[in-house]
Formats: sequence, C-alpha cells, structure tokens
Amino acid sequence: MEALSLPKSWNVDQILDDLDQHGFTVIDHAYPAEYVQQLMQECTENLNRFRDAAIQNGVISKIRSDHILWINEDLEIAQQHIQALQQLVQIFNATFYLGIKEIEAHFACYNAGEFYALHRDNPQGKNGRMISTVYYLHNEWQDNWGGKLHLQDKNNVWHTLEPKPNRIALFQSDLLHEVLEAKHQRLSITAWLRSDTPIL
Repeated sequence: MEALSLPKSWNVDQILDDLDQHGFTVIDHAYPAEYVQQLMQECTENLNRFRDAAIQNGVISKIRSDHILWINEDLEIAQQHIQALQQLVQIFNATFYLGIKEIEAHFACYNAGEFYALHRDNPQGKNGRMISTVYYLHNEWQDNWGGKLHLQDKNNVWHTLEPKPNRIALFQSDLLHEVLEAKHQRLSITAWLRSDTPIL
C-alpha cells in the first residue's frame, strides 16, 4: 500500500501554533476528493460491523450513544489516514516532547438522536491519550443537523466546531468536550495519539 504523504492543506506551523496557544486546531480540506470518496465507501460498506460504543472495559454507558468500528489492517483506506497522522506524531514529539508511540482509531457513526455527553478523553492523566483527533467523513453537513463538537480550550474558552466534510479537529485529550445531538447521520474517524500501547 502506498503511503499517503502529508497533504499541502495541512499547515504544520499553524497546527503547532494553535496547539501551543489554545490546545486545539482545525484542518479544513484535509484530503483530495478521490481519497475522501474511497474512505467514505469503505466506511459505509462496513456499517453492518459497527457496534455500540463502550466507555471502559466494554461497559456500555449512557453518556454516549454512537456506534463504532475499530480500525485494523483490513481497513486499508482508513490506514492511510492513520499513516498521515503518524507523520504528525513525529512532528509533535519533536516539538512538544509528548512521547507518542501509538495511534488507536475507530470509525464512528452518530445516527439521528445520538450524542456524546461532556467528558475528557484522558481525565487527570489516567491513560496514555495525548492528542485526540476527529475526521469528518460525510459528503455534506447542514448547520441544523447538529452533531457539533463543543470544546473547552486550554484557556477555558468554549468553542463550537462544525463537523464540516473533510475537516480534522485535533485537541489535547485532557480537554473537556462533547458531541452535541446529531439530527442526521454523522460519520467520522476518531483517533487518539497515545504515549502507551492501548488495550482494545
């Protein structure tokens, strides 16, 4: 499989500055249209494999209602997204000394009425998640379809990020955030850049 080079739309200097100043950043027009369509096809073709999302140790929680599919070697198109994130990992480690070693990732599907309540991906440093990323997969997204990412930055300022198609949101995993209720099916890839090896 040919590695996906870091797209020109990824302004590394801006990404690093945003993370340093605010703890989060957004990459728009992340990938070429052809790759986006291939990735969306891979996601939708596997929707029947998605399962209810769990919080810890396989326990289903009422704070979230989305459905997920962990990404492994058999999902070759999604692996190219992971490879692009791995290139960012090298830059983050060199700049911020985060010691990131692994990436864990899953497809996520929020159907109408589904949400993820306020939480942190790494509360009080309890796991190795350093940076959280969400890549939005759908073809279009209208403002009244909900599903927005509501995020408190490192300066305690709140932001509401639209799940625009072909957008990646990256943020510190210890930041407080939630996914507001979706009114329409919302597809994405969630990935965590970790300083340890996850147990799936």
